[in-house]
Amino acid sequence: MSTTDNVQVSTIGFTKSSAEDFFDRLQKAGVKTIVDVRLHNTSQLAGFAKATDLAFFLKRIGGIDYVHQPLFAPTEAIMKAYKTDKGDWKTFSRDFLDLMAERKIEQQVRPEALQGACLLCAEDKPHRCHRTLVCEYLNDRWGGRLRVEHL
Repeated sequence: MSTTDNVQVSTIGFTKSSAEDFFDRLQKAGVKTIVDVRLHNTSQLAGFAKATDLAFFLKRIGGIDYVHQPLFAPTEAIMKAYKTDKGDWKTFSRDFLDLMAERKIEQQVRPEALQGACLLCAEDKPHRCHRTLVCEYLNDRWGGRLRVEHL
């Protein structure tokens, strides 16, 4: 893949979704790897999306690889300010974008590593979710190379 090729990447949330619908969407989209962008991926509340179970189901059902990437997750403090303390989206977005810049995530991962990947978190809708901010941030740093589809 040359440096000017586009990279197809998807995003998905698992809440408000049955396991059947979740895995069907991944398979229909041709996802090769799930990149779990949750800070905490072992909660019992995650059901079929608990990390060890999810890795098993992905491989068994769809031949899909699983990678946990906490580099793409907000810190505990940023999440608490937004979720627990009922902060606003604008502040959350600014703080998380600043964190990604501080971490220099665009230098930690190559665009080609996301080809066929799907960023996973809990939020069912992408419009108020950090997975969308990750894609927007990387697209800005990588010159618009990501073609993003929200499943």
